[in-house]
Amino acid sequence: MINFFRKERKKLADENKAIKYTRYAIGEIVLVVIGILIALSINNWNENRKERIQEATLLKQLLVDFKSNLEQLDQKIGMRKDFMISSKRLFKYIDYPELRNKDSIDYYLVKTLPYATFDPIINDLAGSGELSLIKNIELKQAFTRWTSEISDVIEDEVIWKNYRNDIYFPFLVENYQLRSIRNKAYKLNVLGKYSLEVGKTIEVYQKNDIGNTKHKEDYHSLLNHPNFEDHLTRCYSINSWANIQSQILRNRIVEILEIIVLEIKNIES
Repeated sequence: MINFFRKERKKLADENKAIKYTRYAIGEIVLVVIGILIALSINNWNENRKERIQEATLLKQLLVDFKSNLEQLDQKIGMRKDFMISSKRLFKYIDYPELRNKDSIDYYLVKTLPYATFDPIINDLAGSGELSLIKNIELKQAFTRWTSEISDVIEDEVIWKNYRNDIYFPFLVENYQLRSIRNKAYKLNVLGKYSLEVGKTIEVYQKNDIGNTKHKEDYHSLLNHPNFEDHLTRCYSINSWANIQSQILRNRIVEILEIIVLEIKNIES
């Protein structure tokens, strides 16, 4: 077609027909412009297709990561619920001495000893430049908030961890014998369910045996100590607030997962 216009343009120029020559010249220019626009359109379509494929790959990886984060967070929420239930049970033994039973006291006491630490997979999408691949504005905003929302939960976890290590644990060492209750924890696999393998019994842990103490274990003295219920109050209140924050974070993760699933479907449909 362009060759045709060129021949016509030459013919008209030779014949000195200026107006027709100009029309054909403009027509040739228009065709060239149209050709360029078509080429750019095809190139843009290819680039957009490549970006959508990259976006789908990224979203699938994020789907795996956030499912893992949700599973781990649920485990930590469950741990804190155990701390809180055990604290309340020990409060009952403090308030009603006639209900006291050493085996039960030791069982609930050992379940107040751990601390939960949420260690999620954090994707620095902004730093890596991958955030630009994500087209959904709501999802972009969710990822931008993600790091700060994690910090709120971790800060509360650290409060209990430090209190447990610096104050609560030394108090128990001073006022009770921990060897027997730790050994009981091994046998009952009380702490095994808190391992990285969520929901699995850790047989190696369960086979540990450090024996029982030969010293006197005066659980009445422990339960009657005025500081003990204060420590239990801290255990309950700190972990209760951490779970409130964790539940908010859990809702965020669920929302993110739902959007990711829909976005993947939209890209692949």
